[in-house]
Amino acid sequence: MGKPLSEAPITQLSAVDFMSGDMPSRLAHEFERVGPLMRWPVLGGPQMGSEIIFLGGPEANKLVFHTQREAFSHDLGWTPIIGDILGKGLLNQDNGEWLRSRKMWNPAFTTAYMERYLPLIQEVVAQHTSTWGARGVVDIYQEAREITFHVAATALAGIEQPAEVDRLQKLFFALIPRFGPFMASQADYDAYEREALAARDELDAMLLRLIAERRATPAEQARDVLGMIVHARDEQGQGLTDTEVLGHLNVLLIAGHETTTTLAAWTLYLLTALPEQRQRVEDELAGLLAGGHAPLSVEAARQLHALDLFIRETGRLHAPVQNVPRGVVAEVEFAGYTLPAGTPARLALAACHRMPQYFAEPERFDPDRFSAPREEDRKTPYALVTFGGGPRLCIGVNFANIEVKAIAVDVLRRYQLAPVSAEPPMEFGFITTVIPGGMPMRVTPR
Repeated sequence: MGKPLSEAPITQLSAVDFMSGDMPSRLAHEFERVGPLMRWPVLGGPQMGSEIIFLGGPEANKLVFHTQREAFSHDLGWTPIIGDILGKGLLNQDNGEWLRSRKMWNPAFTTAYMERYLPLIQEVVAQHTSTWGARGVVDIYQEAREITFHVAATALAGIEQPAEVDRLQKLFFALIPRFGPFMASQADYDAYEREALAARDELDAMLLRLIAERRATPAEQARDVLGMIVHARDEQGQGLTDTEVLGHLNVLLIAGHETTTTLAAWTLYLLTALPEQRQRVEDELAGLLAGGHAPLSVEAARQLHALDLFIRETGRLHAPVQNVPRGVVAEVEFAGYTLPAGTPARLALAACHRMPQYFAEPERFDPDRFSAPREEDRKTPYALVTFGGGPRLCIGVNFANIEVKAIAVDVLRRYQLAPVSAEPPMEFGFITTVIPGGMPMRVTPR
């Protein structure tokens, strides 16, 4: 029997630390100081006065993602954050409900369908980046957000008209809470809820129309993920209801672009900030893509080894999800302590990526750490968890990787970028990462 949580160490981090932009490193240092489990008293917001248990390190990742995954609820972790307004999807379903949904969604994310999605991705990317040269200065964080949402709307729901995509994005933005654990007052939340409920009504009407259109189209003519999922059947021959499809679409459209936005934006920024690394990637493109001008195929994307390592290292240092929320639903022991049912937990993914015992010089950008013979990610399983791990590894990991590669290839071919400011972008986050000041870049056509 483990010790009670009341005996676990308390982290000394304050709200200022959590909003400093350096939270992953500070949290990693705390884990080194007190061990892989610690209590954090919530200092503000609607949860003020409660405690959250932070878990950190590869063994914690393995516990939550694999060996004791059924003791940690996604629903109790994510739904209070993303809200009931979005409904249920792969992100916030548990156990049997999730397994049924995952089996039905899996075919839409196979390699065969990546071949279908990649031309759509490249078309959307080229459409958005075509204006950069004339504009002179662009915010690549905002541009990445618009590109990734447009890609998600096109590939997932088949929405192609720019005006309709823009409206859909505005509605989804209204559904996302825009405050962290320290800032939300009841008035803030009430205002958000009013706006979100109004947006949801319009959004539901738009998506229900699309669902009806896809149900009326034969399954063999499906041209997007929505067209596939409305015809998918489980092992008992049952399909998803309109309400279930709505929940999945809501969660996938948000999760499918917010996290990829962060990864794509930092990839573009670091390709600009690190010229030697950029040259390695450009040399690789020239060798594999006929001087860098041939279209990107799925097979070619797989062979972009230098770019793949670059993106992997970007995800390590700038993890789109910093701390994964879970609710404990069955008593579990870890690091000598007992976590009873009802415990709110946070799995510190980004902090694990900064731990020197697993990653040499963890603050240094070094893509070669993933190459043989070093292979730091393989030497310690569950040390690199940018997209999660275990059976619930993000279903969109391959889609996101190819999308970021397509964005990087397009921009490297067309433009030279230079940061407007000598200061690096400020990022912070508690659950997901945000870049409040954006990433303004000067753009020069090649």
